[in-house]
Amino acid sequence: MDEPRASLLIVEDDLDIADMLNAYFRVQGYEVSVAHWGEDGVEMCQKQAPDLVILDIRLPDIDGFEVARRLRTNRRTRDIPIIFLTEKRERLDRLKGLELHAEDYITKPFDIQELRLRVRNTLQRARRGSLTNPVTGLPEGGLVDEHLGKFLAEKDWKLLLISLGHLDAFRELYGFVASDDLLRAVALMIQDSLQQAGGDGFVGHWTATDFVLITRQGATAEMQERLKRRLVQSFDYFYRHQDREVDRLEGRRLTVEVAAISKESGALTSLEELKTELEKHTGR
Repeated sequence: MDEPRASLLIVEDDLDIADMLNAYFRVQGYEVSVAHWGEDGVEMCQKQAPDLVILDIRLPDIDGFEVARRLRTNRRTRDIPIIFLTEKRERLDRLKGLELHAEDYITKPFDIQELRLRVRNTLQRARRGSLTNPVTGLPEGGLVDEHLGKFLAEKDWKLLLISLGHLDAFRELYGFVASDDLLRAVALMIQDSLQQAGGDGFVGHWTATDFVLITRQGATAEMQERLKRRLVQSFDYFYRHQDREVDRLEGRRLTVEVAAISKESGALTSLEELKTELEKHTGR
């Protein structure tokens, strides 16, 4: 059986460019959809996730950065590869695109053959699948699913969900380099907690800001409280001294919640049910 054709969503308000890209990529064998407004692009992705989005930044309603942010904060759409196609050439705009984990950033006017190759290469990387988070190096995606399945199958496994709050506010204040440093430190502290509990278990990413810790030992209320307390105490080291007491941090300070996911009731019998339960705790 032939491999299904890859699907592209083009979000572009310039009708001539949108029509040209639509016709060109259809000839190349892709399934192509087009949106001329940012809100429409987000809605189309949520209804039927494409394999890749080619996204203009200047749109008539919300800009492409906001489209990308919404896609990245929804579990159904967070892993869709994005290629920004834009007239914006400033370094800060490129950094903003990278911060939103865009796969590529191409400026207009562009070479259509180069864009075709970028699309092909991005889709090939996506098909291979990411197994580790690029910031923390922790497992994510399929590797996490595999261990969630083991958690369901084994009686004595325990699962903790560690969720960071207000990371976006922290990133706005200090930038994505500082926010990546924070995530790496949190990952190391969670791994250290697992080692202190005996080391038999698994730590991975559920989302970019949510971690799962699966262990046979030590997943007790005491461990939850100890881990939460340690993480909260560490956050102050990432703020500048002059920022720790000022009003602009009010209601925007980094937070952490540590929740135990229980399967004792028998309500969790499949991976999809477990993922739904995790979504309830992360608010997604």
